[in-house]
Amino acid sequence: MSIDVDTVAKIARLARLKVPEADRPQLAKELSGILTWIEQLNEVDTQGVEPLSSVSDVTLPMRDDVVTDGGIAGKILANAPGGAVYVEPGNPDAGGFFIVPKVVE
Repeated sequence: MSIDVDTVAKIARLARLKVPEADRPQLAKELSGILTWIEQLNEVDTQGVEPLSSVSDVTLPMRDDVVTDGGIAGKILANAPGGAVYVEPGNPDAGGFFIVPKVVE
């Protein structure tokens, strides 16, 4: 496949790149060379080749998909500027939040 100067200009415009007019013929030649090389890949016989997600045959360890709060609410709130309140777990009536200044009037 051959790329001409007009196609280079269109690609540059679509990619929001400023390519000077003097550089377009050389860029067209380079892009044509890249496409020629890519076309050579169509000649490779890939019948019977399994798709890969990685070149190394490693299975990542799985963990249980469990939702937790991390169990460190007290440590997180300790880093907050004044006004953070922490109440021990089990008291649903108060605590465990950051107090922030009002931003909407």
